[in-house]
Amino acid sequence: MGNRLTKLYTKTGDDGTTGLGDGSRTAKDSVRIEAVGTIDELNSWIGLLIADLPVDEPLTESLTEIQHRLFDLGGELAVPGFQLIKKEMVSDLEALCDQLNGTLPPLKEFILPGGSKAAGLCHMARAVARRAERTVVTLAKEEAVADDLRRYINRLSDVLFVMARQLSRRDGGQEVFWKSRRTQ
Repeated sequence: MGNRLTKLYTKTGDDGTTGLGDGSRTAKDSVRIEAVGTIDELNSWIGLLIADLPVDEPLTESLTEIQHRLFDLGGELAVPGFQLIKKEMVSDLEALCDQLNGTLPPLKEFILPGGSKAAGLCHMARAVARRAERTVVTLAKEEAVADDLRRYINRLSDVLFVMARQLSRRDGGQEVFWKSRRTQ
């Protein structure tokens, strides 16, 4: 592990740049830093969701594992050419999604975010995951981004959607189905 920070401010970013893990510097508003920041925001939403869950909530272990993988993902983005997200991590998310979705009734309509506070927090995380994916796709147009990283963030939004449905049901909430004005 690298050096631990003992002093939080370094003043090296006062010129609008930030250091990457490979020692290079880039603009704080670069697409790469936007992607890292969005992953950090996503991780924070998941942390808020976990804090709102009961101590015995079965999803907490999976959400905590996802937080660790998001930290890895952010690290991968912060070090160009470095790869931490592996194919098996994508497969693990797919298996989790299938497992959680297998206990839910099939969706025949779009649902609106919400249903309970925890479900709403999970939907917020899902929406940020989608934004993170869009940012990573934009970055991949400019620089190399590993396929497994892109796949992981894509699968994660699906997992968070299914978790939100699970949490809504757990809390006794009802899924609110979207009603098109055209059909009313």
